[in-house]
Amino acid sequence: MPKKSAGILLYRIKNDLPEVLLVHPGGPFWTKKDLGAWSIPKGEVEPGEDFLEAARREVKEETGIHIRGKLIELTPVKQKSGKIIYAWTAEGDFNVAEIKSNTFELEWPPHSGKKKAFPEIDKAAWFHLNEARKKIVAGQEPLIKELELKFTV
Repeated sequence: MPKKSAGILLYRIKNDLPEVLLVHPGGPFWTKKDLGAWSIPKGEVEPGEDFLEAARREVKEETGIHIRGKLIELTPVKQKSGKIIYAWTAEGDFNVAEIKSNTFELEWPPHSGKKKAFPEIDKAAWFHLNEARKKIVAGQEPLIKELELKFTV
């Protein structure tokens, strides 16, 4: 059974152009990665949990943003790992300097026996759609394409 994640692709209109909010994973493995490393705020769905509620919970945990109101469901995407991501989109604006991410512990440096806490998300940014397609993990790029159709219809 493939793992399942749920998340929300936030967008805003700035200077008459859509921008999307993407997040960069925290921790030592992602520090120097940029293109193809960003993601929508998302996380694993707990067994029996409603996917939309999981998406709201994960966005809150990773960014501190509490999403309320109507969300539009996007077509689920499958990542290279086999994980399926269920996503919604909503319009909103948020100051990325106010990001408040939860943390995770990791033995660091490896084999040192020392545990270190890292933020799950080390930064967030708003990107125009063309730039977002370069930054986002390849398996999530169809989410941006689907959102873009909303603005071209």
